[in-house]
Amino acid sequence: MKPDLFEAPDYYKVDDLLTDEHKLIRDSVRDWVKKSVSPIIEEYAQKAKFPDHLLKELAEIGAFGPNIPVEYGGSGLDEISAGLIMQEIERGDSGIRSTASVQSSLVMGPIFNYGTEEQKKRFLPKLATGELIGCFGLTEPDHGSNPGGMTTNYKDCGNHYLLNGAKLWISNSPFADIAIVWAKNEEGRIHGLIVERGMEGFSTPETHSKWSLRASATGELIFNDVKVPKNNLMPNKSGLGAPLKCLDSARYGIAWGSIGAAMDCYDTALKYSKERSQFGKPIGGFQLQQKKLSEMVTEITKAQLLAWRLGTLKNEGKATTAQISMAKRNNAEMAIKVAREARQVLGGMGITGDYPIMRHMMNLESVITYEGTHDIHLLITGLDITGINAFK
Repeated sequence: MKPDLFEAPDYYKVDDLLTDEHKLIRDSVRDWVKKSVSPIIEEYAQKAKFPDHLLKELAEIGAFGPNIPVEYGGSGLDEISAGLIMQEIERGDSGIRSTASVQSSLVMGPIFNYGTEEQKKRFLPKLATGELIGCFGLTEPDHGSNPGGMTTNYKDCGNHYLLNGAKLWISNSPFADIAIVWAKNEEGRIHGLIVERGMEGFSTPETHSKWSLRASATGELIFNDVKVPKNNLMPNKSGLGAPLKCLDSARYGIAWGSIGAAMDCYDTALKYSKERSQFGKPIGGFQLQQKKLSEMVTEITKAQLLAWRLGTLKNEGKATTAQISMAKRNNAEMAIKVAREARQVLGGMGITGDYPIMRHMMNLESVITYEGTHDIHLLITGLDITGINAFK
């Protein structure tokens, strides 16, 4: 395995917009990725296996619940710090970032925002240390972009709820200790429940034969008459807006994370263009290669500024769902285009595991789809600017 010599592009001096704490946090995670992720990730991706030994290390670097208050085990960091952590982890691999993002935004987030004080104290500290790993169950086999159509449901049986249904495409599900599950009650109102591994009738079969996110564990959540204690229902918010608010946080993380994948592809292509010679000179000296590299760094720079501004708005409590959707859609699309162009710079070498580009490209095919597809995010923006709902 080649040493990880990654150098991040910063064409517009975005570092000048960051605090010393931001840069310290980013650089510490970058160092961890170089030490713990880069040397092993190609092997795990080739084997389609999740490197579960990294879970404890992710907790140690503060990747689980970075913006959760310290009193509940989190790091109490601001939103830009949280974004930079996701950027650096996804520079290593999108699947590893997905694990951290799900744990933070989609498991710890809803418990902190919608759970009882007892639930917060019981689950959050253990989630922060990685003693517990969680997953988020919203998407169903027949309901992806239309989560409101879900059929997973629960009934009040006196001293417990009886949960039935299924969820699909669930990151972390094969090894998760708890699942944040969104289901309809008998009145059709959506609520979140904390389902724990070991509850009778609850199973988590793994999804195999993936071409994307191969170093990530993906699976299903199956509920067959699962008895869920009533104190496992999160009472502080209901309706479809509850899980969608969680997705805002996850999409924010993707807006930053996808920049990391793009930067890794660009840095790989730039270095290769200076080393690979054809027709008597490095290929980086030819106009068409310079065009590719120039467009890559331009798009990365635009995405960096978009994410930074979104982070400042989020810190101020002003970031809207539509603004987050715009950043997720733009930056994920940017990243996959950069990956495809970078692959062309490397020619045939770009498809091998000797370089990270093809792995990033395959991963980004999922990133551009999950937490809302490219088209759905366009319609969210369209609704926001026209006031006309195109979903119905």
